[in-house]
Amino acid sequence: MSSALAAAAAGFGTGLSLIVAIGAQNAFVLRQGIRRHAVLAVVGICALSDAVLIALGVGGVGALVVAWPGALTAVGWAGGAFLLCYGALAARRVLRPGALSAEGEAAGSRRRAVLTCLAMTWLNPHVYLDTVFLLGSVAADRGALRWTFGLGAVLASLCWFATLGFGARMLSGPLARPAAWRVLDGLVAATMITLGSTLIAGT
Repeated sequence: MSSALAAAAAGFGTGLSLIVAIGAQNAFVLRQGIRRHAVLAVVGICALSDAVLIALGVGGVGALVVAWPGALTAVGWAGGAFLLCYGALAARRVLRPGALSAEGEAAGSRRRAVLTCLAMTWLNPHVYLDTVFLLGSVAADRGALRWTFGLGAVLASLCWFATLGFGARMLSGPLARPAAWRVLDGLVAATMITLGSTLIAGT
């Protein structure tokens, strides 16, 4: 496997591990998909917003490292610690798994659905931690291949939201079972802990 392909694959895996965590945004996309209401608009907003935020993270952290090479060590330790904590939380959820629910208030008009989706995306502080800081810090460790890593993360976001939105009717059953999330969270925990340990070891 070439180094560029490996970087893209790592970005895809890291991005997917962060995105699949249970949250209000995922539940909203699932509900919209099941109701077949404004699905294309909602999926597009989520994927495009993630692409913008990931680009800001990759470019911003990358520029910081160029301006101050010592920042790579600081970012590596901070990002690695965050990944380890994230992995520990995912491991904890394996013992007490949750589930995505399609129940909730009706989506209403397309305009309302779009505004709700924008609010859930851009007003959520965890989004900035995940996409700008965390993915940016991991991407910075890739050096010249950081944009390839970022591209992989963007692709993961697009694949996840498209699958969740357009495949909602098929996914609603499995994703409503805590056992399914136990498996997903186990994979997320293993990925995050591995990445965190690697990031810290490389500083």
